[in-house]
Amino acid sequence: MKKRNRILSLVSTLLFAIMLLVGCGKTEVTMKDREGTEFKVPKKVNTIISTAPSNTEVLVELGLSDKLVAIDKYSADVEGVNQDLPKIDFRNPDAETIIALKPDLIIASGHNKAGDKDPFALIKEAGIPVAYIPSSYSIDGIYGDIEFISKLTGTEKKGNEIINNMKKEVADIKAIGDKITDKKKVYFEIGSGSKLSSFGKDTFLNEMIEIIGAENIFANEKSWISPSPESIIAANPDVILTNMPEVNGVKAVDDIKSRAGWENVKAVKDGAVYGIDKNTSARPSQNVIKALKEMAKAVYPNEYK
Repeated sequence: MKKRNRILSLVSTLLFAIMLLVGCGKTEVTMKDREGTEFKVPKKVNTIISTAPSNTEVLVELGLSDKLVAIDKYSADVEGVNQDLPKIDFRNPDAETIIALKPDLIIASGHNKAGDKDPFALIKEAGIPVAYIPSSYSIDGIYGDIEFISKLTGTEKKGNEIINNMKKEVADIKAIGDKITDKKKVYFEIGSGSKLSSFGKDTFLNEMIEIIGAENIFANEKSWISPSPESIIAANPDVILTNMPEVNGVKAVDDIKSRAGWENVKAVKDGAVYGIDKNTSARPSQNVIKALKEMAKAVYPNEYK
């Protein structure tokens, strides 16, 4: 009860401050987040909370790391982030803690929601704007996310620079990939254990395989999938990629090479099993370009030097 009263007191203080600002002139603009929800945000954003590492990576690249006042725990390993920042539970954020930080803006991820429940509902009631960005499944979607975040934070010029640099890098790699006629078949493993995990079309990872001039063995499947070992063996990929660092304490690459029944898979026989950085290949930010280059060199070392 006492905690709720403290939260209500903080809410009242914030709402009073907002009323004072509004009385001094128009200090907010109305926008729609990437989910299409309308919200109001200050014209000048000075303090930000980010609840997803992909968004944190974009904010750092935009030169806004000094404006971060809290992050989710997965953003702690993002290069350029102050390690001493408060870490929040992105699925169950503590309203009292967040309201006390007085952020001008919270940039949240669609992954923060559990079903239709909005974990930031009470925080929104306090007058703190929350902009949701669903996880993008295409490179164009990532461009859109960067553009949106830069517009939110008044860094459009830098945002356009990042996007244009990404587009040039993609175009340069695609120009080489388009000339490759003998396309290698690729299996990309993003999870292992009781079930294997991979992906099909409508994902930026599948798009990246196509850009480098290769073929995903599960390109006819849709989105995220759990393929059987038998289906992978039958597809007989030329190259196997994985962004899993370890499987049960064993390097993922070594685990794949030693799987029973996989010894006759072409990629295993040829030693063409490679690890790809997990963060750059899993987070929809400008850093997917790093993963794209890594994938290109692993699959076609002679074409991409």
